[in-house]
Amino acid sequence: MSFSHNFDPTSLREYDIRGIVGKTLSAEDAFAIGRTFGSLVRRNNGKLVVVGYDGRLSSPMLEEALVQGVAECGLEVVRVGRGPTPMLYYASSALKADGAIMVTGSHNPPDYNGFKMMLAGKPFFGEQIRELGELAAKGDVVTLEKGSVREVDLREEYVQRLVRDYDGGERKLKIVWDNGNSSAGEVLEDLVALLPGEHIVLNAKIDGTFPAHHPDPTVAKNLEQLISVVRDNGADLGIAFDGDADRIGIVDNQGEILWGDQILVLLARDVLKTHPGATIIADVKASQVLFDEVARAGGKPLMWRTGHSLIKSKMAETGSPLAGEMSGHIFFADKWYGFDDALYAGVRALGIVARMDEPLSVFREALPLTISTPEVRFNCDDRRKFEVIEEVAARLKAEGADVSGIDGVRVNTADGWWLLRASNTQAVLVARAEGRDAAGLDRLKAALVAQLEQSGLEKPDFSGNNAGH
Repeated sequence: MSFSHNFDPTSLREYDIRGIVGKTLSAEDAFAIGRTFGSLVRRNNGKLVVVGYDGRLSSPMLEEALVQGVAECGLEVVRVGRGPTPMLYYASSALKADGAIMVTGSHNPPDYNGFKMMLAGKPFFGEQIRELGELAAKGDVVTLEKGSVREVDLREEYVQRLVRDYDGGERKLKIVWDNGNSSAGEVLEDLVALLPGEHIVLNAKIDGTFPAHHPDPTVAKNLEQLISVVRDNGADLGIAFDGDADRIGIVDNQGEILWGDQILVLLARDVLKTHPGATIIADVKASQVLFDEVARAGGKPLMWRTGHSLIKSKMAETGSPLAGEMSGHIFFADKWYGFDDALYAGVRALGIVARMDEPLSVFREALPLTISTPEVRFNCDDRRKFEVIEEVAARLKAEGADVSGIDGVRVNTADGWWLLRASNTQAVLVARAEGRDAAGLDRLKAALVAQLEQSGLEKPDFSGNNAGH
């Protein structure tokens, strides 16, 4: 049977394949992904592919079509069922799979869905996703007899592995978890049953309509319920997940938010006790405080490009035991497998808090205070966005500015820093600034706006609340 398939071009992203179900993503697309990705696994001399799916309403239908496509490549397909994305990553490692695919819409609205992939234990992204699209269009796939399909339930094994690295002793914490109706549901219930302390679980039921709030723990509005319950119950901390539980949010005992880079400071200080001098990686959007605190704790801070696939690859290259992003992706290679797992990051954070002599709020309040803008995203044509970055970089170079060009431009001044980068996944530019005080932040924003205006762009809206950080 001949095969050829064209994907909606908007669905092939930098780090995954993603679209609106029924509009830019369908069961036919899922089958084609399986058929084409499976062919790449075969040509890589692979035999086994693991498949999982999240709690979205469209995920079972997409998973079924995906499995059919993979099986048609003559491969052994292991279905690990519904659960968080990190459980699929764990299955890939535990079963020594040659390929892995997760059906997940992550933190996107309920009508979205998508696919995250690994090939030979490494992230499958960028040029590889573009190649997958080209192979599907050409019908360049292997033709073999149908492979085998079986189901394996790894939930208990995964939970036991998570618990194994809890190192908080017997101190009984009071913890509020906001599952956010995410696909971690049953796994989280099993996990809290095995951890010491008192656990309150909110929105435990997996529900792809996300009735409580949008499943993105980096947005303060989505943490309001968690903050309220932490304060009302006098809890030691609160932990939240995104839709597929590969990103974490944390609030302290006072109900104040710890942002992604502050979470990384907490974890890095602990990891550096057993890995002195180790490289700790954070993305280009992270606070200067993080990089300074890692150095102060005896680590080697490394600023890298935003994107979970890019961070994972850099970790493997540098031998880093820990990395993180502002978006709440936390990656442990210390005792763990180098992938982003909010459940595991939560377990490690609990261990640290249980060993502390003071509340978590004391840690937060002791960090140097800065004032920053929220991350501002504004529309810019897909081709033009990269040209703007080049123009701004050239002008800054001519001015002799202190600039990092790792991912867009990050400009350091006496007032702090500002960042302008092109999104890898959308037709937008992303801006952020962090100052030592309000006046300094205003000067940083003015410098950023001046550069945008010189490239013919309008001033972005910085009206979101500036965050003390």
